[in-house]
Amino acid sequence: MHQHADDALLSIRGLVKDFGGLRAVNNCSFDVKAGTITGLIGPNGAGKTTLFGLVSGFHKPDAGAVLLRGEDVTGLPPHELFAKGLCRTFQIPREQKGMTVLENLMLVPPGQIGERFWNPVFRRGAVWRQERQLREKAREVLEYVALSKLENEPAGSLSGGQKKLLELARTLMADPVIVLLDEPAAGVNPTLMGRLREKIEQLNQERGITFLLIEHDMPLVMGLCDPVIVMNQGSKLVEGPPSVVREDPRVLEAYLGGQSVALDG
Repeated sequence: MHQHADDALLSIRGLVKDFGGLRAVNNCSFDVKAGTITGLIGPNGAGKTTLFGLVSGFHKPDAGAVLLRGEDVTGLPPHELFAKGLCRTFQIPREQKGMTVLENLMLVPPGQIGERFWNPVFRRGAVWRQERQLREKAREVLEYVALSKLENEPAGSLSGGQKKLLELARTLMADPVIVLLDEPAAGVNPTLMGRLREKIEQLNQERGITFLLIEHDMPLVMGLCDPVIVMNQGSKLVEGPPSVVREDPRVLEAYLGGQSVALDG
């Protein structure tokens, strides 16, 4: 079915990125439709992570455009994209690992009154009120991802799966319209992966949040994502429902010279 441009929440148009003599992203174009959980897969070196960097404002493209709800947001810095509802999950920075789980969430929202250093009047009452609201929202989000019991633990002490849940929780503080998930399954035990997957599906179905995720775990992608986009050599190779993508000979060829075992879901 032809997808009209106005269905697209995120549009990637002819993106190009060179690093030295290497073209990491090569005239890559695709749309992420609102309300989908879209999977982005491809062999190592296909350009997926660089593409995420271009979309989330960490790299500036050499050519092409990124549109969010029809607005050209190419090259905007991450915090401006965050304010527009495009959020990317990140590993917890080293300096935040000593902070508690709750404090990590309270760092997130942009434009807190207490941080507006250009405001000469320190409105203590307003700051306290905002901080209280922020703390309440952070606790609500922690409850949602089932991390409430750990709110006072240092973030660095969490397990791999708990850290992924905290990363997801941090994006939820921004009321996102689209979340970019970078390898959510990496380093996560199966029990917590089940919980993380459940939360992604819930947020998608109940709150209408769109997801674009890079993942090497094929069973997860094939069970969670529709559509699945395959990148190879810096551009889009194939796009379609998981059942179709899994059987596509071009995809099998791109992965391990046709060893279909890599795509078994």
